[in-house]
Amino acid sequence: MATENPNLQKTLTPTLLWGLGVGYVISGMYFGWNLGLQQGGTLGMALATALAILMYVGFTLSYAELACAIPKAGGAFDYASRAMGSTGGFLAGMAQNIEFLFAPPAIAAGIGAYLSLFFPNIPPAVFAFSVYILFTLLNILGTHLAARFELFVTVVAVLGLILFAGITLPDFSAESFTANALPNGWGGVFAAIPFAIWFFLGIEGLANVAEESLNPQRDLTRGFLFAMTTLVLLCGLTFVSAVGVSGWEGVVFDQNGAASDSPLPLALQRIGTAKHPLYTLLIIFGLFGLVASFHGLLLAAGRATYEFCRMGNGPAFLGKVHDKFRTPSNALLINMLIGLAALMTQSTAEIIILSAFGALTMYSYSLVSFIILRKKEPNLPRPFRTPAYPLVPWLTLTIALISLVALTVYNPMSALWFAGILGGSFGLKKIVG
Repeated sequence: MATENPNLQKTLTPTLLWGLGVGYVISGMYFGWNLGLQQGGTLGMALATALAILMYVGFTLSYAELACAIPKAGGAFDYASRAMGSTGGFLAGMAQNIEFLFAPPAIAAGIGAYLSLFFPNIPPAVFAFSVYILFTLLNILGTHLAARFELFVTVVAVLGLILFAGITLPDFSAESFTANALPNGWGGVFAAIPFAIWFFLGIEGLANVAEESLNPQRDLTRGFLFAMTTLVLLCGLTFVSAVGVSGWEGVVFDQNGAASDSPLPLALQRIGTAKHPLYTLLIIFGLFGLVASFHGLLLAAGRATYEFCRMGNGPAFLGKVHDKFRTPSNALLINMLIGLAALMTQSTAEIIILSAFGALTMYSYSLVSFIILRKKEPNLPRPFRTPAYPLVPWLTLTIALISLVALTVYNPMSALWFAGILGGSFGLKKIVG
């Protein structure tokens, strides 16, 4: 693919960074989060989401400081390597890889579910496999092209959520919203955590395009903070307007009683808009949202794998940049093959949970790295400094660790899979050297 290993191309402006930050995450508003309602009900999911918002706000503030001080494509891998050495860097980087590798196939499954509403005779898996191949190729062709496309689909997806709220809020019912609010008791709050995290999972991907930002020390801070503000507002709006139509069951179970990957169309069906032109329009907007996150996370995953392997933690050919397009094409292609294999399991919830394990582990390593670097390198230039230090990183780390324990307790088999992948890869690295 490449005879040399040139630098990644610097093309990303503040507006494009905002588009990437929101785009990485916005699919979480269109699908996936509703599966947490099955665990926690309205109240349990709301409390889990409030906890996730608190964690992500603190994490975003801390991660923005790290990204501006150390603008490298590896993100958490680079920060942990600098703070804790090669072992900490490897474990943080591998956790990040697991998060970014398993989030896209979950989103691809959602894209398949939405498209099957238009073409019910075509299996959703056909659509999921097709978009994986198509958008991997788009990412290979160039970062600027990919980022401009990401901005476009993100803006459309945001407008779609606003339109959805405008249609459904007039039918909001407090009685429906509060009905059976805690079906599984207080334990449901903790069981709903991975799906609350899904609302925001991926925002950290902005750090992985730091080397492609025109002015990372200034623009990354703006990208993180503006994107997070946008996402918190959209999360609250979507949650209230969707669940308030007919209760949480109405956006979890389809007509056959199965858990659905398309909650917003279900909400519209509950108010009798299935035959309305706006119903079709909302499904199209939903597809834009799913595509925005899918495409953006493919971009971030490619950069994370590229940096991880470029620094000697994986096959050397994955740490190469294409000599013409200046994108990590080898990493993108290998990530696609892994994602397609995950899709074949046909278990969206399990894939989301595995991605959440990677995310929470990576967040924990990043926050520990943040605290260590503040003490170890006090004179490191920090264009952005996290406010309320040390309260913010320590509080955020506490929430992340509690969430990780809860995730393990309620998903022991997924925890074993995650530990096996993380531990197995570390053992393999030690053997290979």
